Amino acid sequence: MMKLTNAELAFVLGRLLLGINFLGHGLVRIPKLGAFRAGLVKQFASTWLPSALVELFATVLPFVEFGIGALLILGLFTRPALALGMFVLMALVFGSSQQENWDAVGTQMIYGIFFLLLLRHVEHNRYCLDARTGS
Repeated sequence: MMKLTNAELAFVLGRLLLGINFLGHGLVRIPKLGAFRAGLVKQFASTWLPSALVELFATVLPFVEFGIGALLILGLFTRPALALGMFVLMALVFGSSQQENWDAVGTQMIYGIFFLLLLRHVEHNRYCLDARTGS
């Protein structure tokens, strides 16, 4: 059995935690996609963002969250998955800012810091499919 350093163990556990979180977001939203999309369009009705853009984003977001979560859990394409997660969070922070929903922005910034820390320490990625595929 492979012995992990503290940094490697911390990375693997952090990667799994974030992966489970994002996978969970996707898993609960995909079955009720219509309601999720309608709710987001309603939330953003008072902003300048076009409802068609909000609707498109709300349609794609749960699948992207699910995909990022699955990749992080598997440890497959970890670096690109973390980078994509940062881009998703940038979009969420932008949208929440347009609503002046500063509580949501704060929470999203915490997620961003988590992604940033994992991305910064991705060289500690062990117990992953990346190691087997050379990714």
